[in-house]
Amino acid sequence: MNVLMHNIVSFFLKTRKGQIDRFKQYPEDVQFEVLHQLIMHARDTEFGKAHGFNEAMTYARFRESVPVAEYHDYEPLIDRARKGEKDVMWPGQIKWYAMSSGTTGSRSKYIPVSQESLEECHYAAAKDLLCMYLCNNPESKLFAGKALRLGGSKQVHKDGQSSYGDLSAIMIENMPFWADYSSTPSTDTALLSDWEEKMPAIVAETMADDVSSLAGVPSWMLVLLNKIRAKSGKDNLMDVWPNMEVYFHGGVAFDPYIDQFKAVFQSDQVKYYEIYNASEGFFAMQDQNEDKDLLLMLVYGIFYESIPMEDYNTEREQAIPLSEVVVGKN
Repeated sequence: MNVLMHNIVSFFLKTRKGQIDRFKQYPEDVQFEVLHQLIMHARDTEFGKAHGFNEAMTYARFRESVPVAEYHDYEPLIDRARKGEKDVMWPGQIKWYAMSSGTTGSRSKYIPVSQESLEECHYAAAKDLLCMYLCNNPESKLFAGKALRLGGSKQVHKDGQSSYGDLSAIMIENMPFWADYSSTPSTDTALLSDWEEKMPAIVAETMADDVSSLAGVPSWMLVLLNKIRAKSGKDNLMDVWPNMEVYFHGGVAFDPYIDQFKAVFQSDQVKYYEIYNASEGFFAMQDQNEDKDLLLMLVYGIFYESIPMEDYNTEREQAIPLSEVVVGKN
């Protein structure tokens, strides 16, 4: 039955390859399509009306109307949306907010996570990542086993109008049934907030499962894997999970951890795939075996702009679209 499940899920995931090939072939066209879709979707919101969003809006007009800004510039709008106001920056009411310390300032930031963001960015990225892995590894039996996910904890905001927490916890809370079915530990265990309680519970649940993949931040994942080694008495976790295939990792540089993971899984059978996701969105992923280059994903409702570092924080500063980015230039 597990093999049948793997074959069915693999078939549907591989159908996504055509979309990936299209944006790789036409990156500029795809990105401007994304911008147009975002403008049209948000044109009747308070933000869209204030910035003149309409069907005829060009990129030049958009860049002029929506200049580079920082989180604190949008914080009053986000605070209103968190209190339950609708149609502020995105249609409808935003229920979920990912907490992020970000790279500027010391206060926590609340990143709005719409239902579209969950489904068309984060979950779509998970499907595309699996699609590329399966296409690169046709002998895989990934879905004959289970995916061990290691995420954060969820808290409910005091006013009851919104929920906030780690992005990983938000994704687990809203996970589609098909993904929840093939994952371990259970949702209740995965969302425990007390790590002293959570780690032993995950160890107890996952040791008996046929785990074929891992997903999580390397530092915490190593803590868990070493606890499972101690509990099982097995130095090589391939003796616990003989069908282990791949570890999808992100959040921090992996080079300092690779030797420790190879000591835990003493087998060339295990592959390591890097992903680049954040509270703001899922940006890039490894799309080839043994290749550290990451593929920038262009179809997840994210319009990318860059600023040449030589112009950053100067009078010349201006955002540029992907089509104007120069390879090798910072």
